Amino acid sequence: MSYTPSAVEAAFTATYAPAKATRKRGLVARMLDTLMAARMRQAERDVARYFSETGGKFTDEAEREIERRFLSSSSRL
Repeated sequence: MSYTPSAVEAAFTATYAPAKATRKRGLVARMLDTLMAARMRQAERDVARYFSETGGKFTDEAEREIERRFLSSSSRL
């Protein structure tokens, strides 16, 4: 057991350690993050629209159709 002048100081140093400095992400990385988030939101809207058009049930057939439509490797740019 180590010596500390007071219990308050021991609790303070154990609980409130200084935060490590984080590096700010670069401009290109932030732009890519924004683009990926926008595409994710669009995909979620597309899936929600598909469910609303087909009755809202998540069946095996619906899962296969979603994979075929939204997870294909073809680009929609």
